Amino acid sequence: MYDYYLGGKDNYEVDREAARKILHAAPFTPVLARHNRRFMQRAARHLAASGIRQFLDVGTGLPTQGSVHETVRPLVPDARVVYVDNDPVVVAHGRALTATDEATIVVRHDLRDAGALLDDGAVRAAIDLGEPVGLMLLSVLHCLADDEGPYAAVAALRDALAPGSHIVISHITGDDEVTENSVSVYGRANTGMTHRSRERLLAFFDGWTLLDPGLVRLDEWRPEPATGTIGAGGDYYLCGVGIKEAR
Repeated sequence: MYDYYLGGKDNYEVDREAARKILHAAPFTPVLARHNRRFMQRAARHLAASGIRQFLDVGTGLPTQGSVHETVRPLVPDARVVYVDNDPVVVAHGRALTATDEATIVVRHDLRDAGALLDDGAVRAAIDLGEPVGLMLLSVLHCLADDEGPYAAVAALRDALAPGSHIVISHITGDDEVTENSVSVYGRANTGMTHRSRERLLAFFDGWTLLDPGLVRLDEWRPEPATGTIGAGGDYYLCGVGIKEAR
């Protein structure tokens, strides 16, 4: 669906059908997709410029144009990229699209079982956990309800990463009124999205220094510049980059 929203060609009729249903209930969704994709690309370039040479991308969206490996290759030709998705069709399609890229692999795992992902032989062969890693969690955490352990899953991944690693997160959120409105809208589209307050999103960065892709230290979240609106006022899309400091 993301590829469809972004005007790409790598999508199936089932994707287009589902996307059209969401567009009927939430016509602003392509705006969110474009903002999120630009944030991902900006963040990936920032990580590459900061010395990150390996990326673990959980759910950002492959196949989709302008993905992590396409973004970082001009800066780091030998960067290693691991894409993770729990949809077997997405995994198969992603493998077909990256078949000629030896430094990119696509594996099937569920974020809720971070241990299995970290123990995967192919992942361990591609990613050296003793060196800094760029952990990309773009528009995936809203797929995990509170009773599915999103904080524990992210903590397991964060704990496994070496100092100097970065974590990149984006998540739909806002003030109480906007969050309530967006839950209602996406609920009508049957997407099962989970919305969280900015305070709860900050918990994903506990113990890490929060940055933005421009290397400007932030004391609080800063949303993407708004070119469209979801509800009556308030932030609607919050993004953050954190770095793991040595202890």
